[in-house]
Amino acid sequence: MFSKKELKLAYGLAICLLVIGALSYAAFSAKEPEEPIRMMFTVAAGKVLFDHKAHTSVMDIGVSCFDCHHHPEGDESSLRACGDCHSPQSGSEEQPNQVCLECHEADEIEETHVLNRGDAFHAQCIDCHKDFEAGPVDCMACHVR
Repeated sequence: MFSKKELKLAYGLAICLLVIGALSYAAFSAKEPEEPIRMMFTVAAGKVLFDHKAHTSVMDIGVSCFDCHHHPEGDESSLRACGDCHSPQSGSEEQPNQVCLECHEADEIEETHVLNRGDAFHAQCIDCHKDFEAGPVDCMACHVR
C-alpha cells in the first residue's frame, strides 16, 4: 500500500490543485457577452426561445442587428432590447414610454402608435420568416408549453 508520507503528499497536492483551480476560475471567469446569446420569453401562449447566434450566423439566416433592431438605424451604440420600446403595455392610449422620450420629443411621437411586444414580435418574426423562407411560421413551432 502507500506509506503515510506518500498519502500526506498526495492529499497536500490535491488540496493545492483544488485551491489553484478555484482561484483560477474566480480570477479568469468568462466575460459576459455584449448581446444575449439566447433569450427565453415567457408569454401566455407558451415560452419562446430566441437564439441570436442562429439568426446572425451566416450559415443560418445571416440577418444584421438592424434587420430587427431598427431604431435608430446605423447606430450600434444605441441598440436596445425590444421590450424597452415595445413593452407589454405599449400601444395603449397612455403616456409615451419613458424610453421613447430619451430620443424623441413628446410632440414628435404624440400620434405614434407603438405596438406592444407580442404584436411587434409577431409582425417582425413571421414576416421575416416568410420573406427568407426560413424559420417557423406556425404558432406551436415557436411557442412551447
